[in-house]
Amino acid sequence: MENGLSSFWGPVTSTDWCERNYVYSSYIAELFNTISNVPCIVLALFGLINALWQRFEKRFSVLHISNMILAIGSMIYHATLQRKQQQGDETPMVWEMLLYIYILYSPDWHYQSTMPTFLFLYGAAFAVFHSLVRFQIGFKVHYMILCLLCIPRMYKYYIHTKDVHAKWLAKLYLGTISVGGLCWLLDRLFCKNISGWFFNPQGHALWHILMGFNSYFANTFLMFCRAQQRGWNPKVVHFLGLLPYVKIEKPKTQ
Repeated sequence: MENGLSSFWGPVTSTDWCERNYVYSSYIAELFNTISNVPCIVLALFGLINALWQRFEKRFSVLHISNMILAIGSMIYHATLQRKQQQGDETPMVWEMLLYIYILYSPDWHYQSTMPTFLFLYGAAFAVFHSLVRFQIGFKVHYMILCLLCIPRMYKYYIHTKDVHAKWLAKLYLGTISVGGLCWLLDRLFCKNISGWFFNPQGHALWHILMGFNSYFANTFLMFCRAQQRGWNPKVVHFLGLLPYVKIEKPKTQ
């Protein structure tokens, strides 16, 4: 191990990333890739508090909680670099995308009980299959397909939203996922070159940070769109003048 530190978790059995292992602690394999998940947890917690405080539908509370679970799973994975912990990171990624699909498409689903039942069974079947079979490229392709299924609906919400501030949330969502994806790709493809630099920009850690903001912007945009559907007069306001969130005014009958 680098700097003579030993591994508390044993040999690496999962996908290894460009960050050097066990440089700062024998208990944390990739320090930057581990702590870079903290912003996602903080942002999801803020979103959860807002969803509960203003009594949004439970689906949004579950969505924010799923973001936190995913970030915690990622922290454990990068701290240990073990196969089981990697599955504990990847399976929640798929579950989270299934939840996004439900939130995006549920308003137009004719049979309300069919969709959540199908998505639940699909998520459970994937979890079992993923625990038995290791498929790296197949997982990435599968995850990308789930992401692509969300794009048409997000675009439909965008073009039907007139509020300028809400549209900015969608643009920030697109910007963070584009830049984050580029950081992930460069870190993966050019690791040998980057490892020889005096300073490693930690592209995978940047991916974590940007995706934390990406999830928050996506959640906030969807909360705005849903509040608009329910006639709750949503507005995008900013906490401390920086962090956007949705403020609603429900009719007294609700």
